[in-house]
Amino acid sequence: MADMRDPLIPVAEARNRILEMLPRTDTETVSLREAAGRVLAQDVVSLRTQPPSDLSAMDGYAVRARDIETIGASLRVIGEAPAGRGFAGQVGAGQCVRIFTGAPVPQGADSIMLQEDADRTGESVSFRETAKPGQHIRRAGIDFAIGDTGPRAGTRLRAADIALAAAMNHARLEVHRRPVIAYFSTGDELVYPGETPGPDQIISSNNDGLGALIEAHGGIALDLGIAPDDADIIRAVAMKARDADMLVTLGGASVGDHDLVRPALEADGLVIDFWRIAMRPGKPLMFGRYGDMPMLGLPGNPVSALVCALLFLVPALDHLQGTAPRLPLSLARLGRALKANDQREDYLRARLDHVAGELPVATPFARQDSSMLSSLSGADCLVIRPPHAPEAKAGEMVECLLLRA
Repeated sequence: MADMRDPLIPVAEARNRILEMLPRTDTETVSLREAAGRVLAQDVVSLRTQPPSDLSAMDGYAVRARDIETIGASLRVIGEAPAGRGFAGQVGAGQCVRIFTGAPVPQGADSIMLQEDADRTGESVSFRETAKPGQHIRRAGIDFAIGDTGPRAGTRLRAADIALAAAMNHARLEVHRRPVIAYFSTGDELVYPGETPGPDQIISSNNDGLGALIEAHGGIALDLGIAPDDADIIRAVAMKARDADMLVTLGGASVGDHDLVRPALEADGLVIDFWRIAMRPGKPLMFGRYGDMPMLGLPGNPVSALVCALLFLVPALDHLQGTAPRLPLSLARLGRALKANDQREDYLRARLDHVAGELPVATPFARQDSSMLSSLSGADCLVIRPPHAPEAKAGEMVECLLLRA
């Protein structure tokens, strides 16, 4: 169990300790229409060859290349091959078949002549170009063959992945179940959006912001609302999360007289792994186990809560769903000078300006107060400053956590 005197632990260590405690969610089979954004639990193996036979890549005429070695050669049209219905006969000397894109290449033909290079009169057609064997033919299996592996387990499915699975003749896919993340805020000062706050109250933004983040990263958001500063009520609300994959609390994670989450839940079996992170914003962050359920305690300040959620909850969501956690990191040039850093890892809200042929320029905002949501909403990235980083001049290279696609 963590002690109140525990030192600040590094961000990377905290993230690793969280991931080590998390299981994968179980799996379920869903239709292709339900699979977008889900994480595959099993490789997709092709059930067919694509294309199943040699197909025409163009509208035109299926010919034997050796019959059109000179411009002006004339052939007799013996049939037609539309897409989905092949020509049953065989192309012999001096013969050709009118063919359309996607139709099987008839037996005996080894080349497709474009219709715009042909002049047809009745059943006779002459060509203004010569033919080469194999031109404008899609060979059988050039895309994939029976037994080939398509999207692999651990892939978060995009439209192209789903289209490939469909082409491989899969109507349903085995995916990891979406993890259920239950969460609630604490504090007598909080009221719901749309309500009229009292003289000493504020609008709660954390629940809606966190719910949007959870849903955007494949989870199911279970909003348990706002709990007042009352230990019994906090325990009662936390009990509603007993069937979730993780419990997240917002606020009350520090050590003040009104920070009741830790003592309230410890009395009900919460075992703390760690509770202080060497980062800014967001030092008071708890992680432990509440019964059989992992529990993450985020700070109450809105910016701190969302930044910590990006760094710890989003990787946890990836891990729960069976995919490798990956933070969207990028290099940039500093747009203004920064002072030397202390022992905490900084995440500075910044604007990102793109420069043709060069690294983008990341300019941290002058004000970084952890209560200012407007600057987080307006930020393109977070400039990462390692602990004890020396002062940095404008133009130096820095690492950024991207906030926008």
